[in-house]
Amino acid sequence: MPRFDAFRGVRYDTTRVDLADVCSPPYDVIDAAGRDLLAARHPANAVGIDLPGPGEDAYAAAAQRLGAWLADGTLRRDEPSLYVYQMTHTASDGTERHTTGVIGALELSAPGEGSILPHEHTTPKARSDRLQLLRATRANLSAVWALSPAAGLTELLEPGTDPTGAWSVDGVDHRLWRLTDADRIAAISACVGREPVVIADGHHRYETSLAYRDEQRALGPDGAPGAGAVLAFVVELLDDELEVRPIHRLVPALPAGLDLTQALGAWFDLVPVDAEQPVVDPSAEQRDAIGLVTPGGTWRLEPRAEHEPASRGLDSARVDRALSGSGVDEVVFEHDGAKVVGAVRSGRAAAGFLLRPATVAQIVDIARGGERMPPKTTFFSPKPCTGVVFRLLDE
Repeated sequence: MPRFDAFRGVRYDTTRVDLADVCSPPYDVIDAAGRDLLAARHPANAVGIDLPGPGEDAYAAAAQRLGAWLADGTLRRDEPSLYVYQMTHTASDGTERHTTGVIGALELSAPGEGSILPHEHTTPKARSDRLQLLRATRANLSAVWALSPAAGLTELLEPGTDPTGAWSVDGVDHRLWRLTDADRIAAISACVGREPVVIADGHHRYETSLAYRDEQRALGPDGAPGAGAVLAFVVELLDDELEVRPIHRLVPALPAGLDLTQALGAWFDLVPVDAEQPVVDPSAEQRDAIGLVTPGGTWRLEPRAEHEPASRGLDSARVDRALSGSGVDEVVFEHDGAKVVGAVRSGRAAAGFLLRPATVAQIVDIARGGERMPPKTTFFSPKPCTGVVFRLLDE
């Protein structure tokens, strides 16, 4: 079962900086313009180390910044701790929702060993980028998000009244409490350790950490002592603690001669949608279908029953299978359905697929069955901030 320990966290000195100015979203949801805005917000914004700017020395620059912030007191080390982290936001259904979890050091285990269960495939390019950054900084900069089926974890995380840190960004209220009581830490660690955990978000970071662990083990006594674990935000597997959103698909260009609707007809029944409808929203009135938007029209794609066993009920798998062999060689991932429609109608994309979210039950069932979903199937919301706490691997 997974080992989950307290660690010496590295945090911003909140007497010197405002957490709203220095925390950032995870690297994989930041585009170039967003990175520039974050970097301009504060010279010590976490984006400067978690998503260094382009250039040959980007990873070295990230390591240099991290060292400089430690040296000048922008960052400071805690004694061994766990951290309760809570995000409060208005969910897509209009209700207020709290996501409460605990940040600690989660022992790494490879797929098949049984303690940590991935649910999604990754892409090689992203793994390479994260590994180079990890080698340069020798630190966990952004926590992976793990789901624990251990009943009672949320009760053990009941936050106090006086948070260690509090800030609000983009409509989400963030609160952090540092835990140092040995008995409480032991109870939380034991609870997490009762059941295998499922990686909800951060598969690239997790696989990168496994690769780095193996590199450091090969070095023997010279390896980083903390490389056997990864910074993790663990949340109890409860529907009211989690909101899973879809990640849609954009096709920038179609190969010459491809009739997309004809090709999709082998996999779906295509039902035309009123052209005056501004956005096909499969999360609402289109619950039983995927939305397809093209310059020539909009359709509901109703999956054909004969293909369903292989899809496991996942829209991402349905689209991947339908596009395989079609000649489409590039698919872009987009979280915002309105942007998908806008890209097609402006001519910046040839087609867009509006997907429905996977359910928490599907995620767990697939992970426990030893299978994985296609890359970029799930988008957990809201995203934990990068910069809440860092973990150095040389300690």
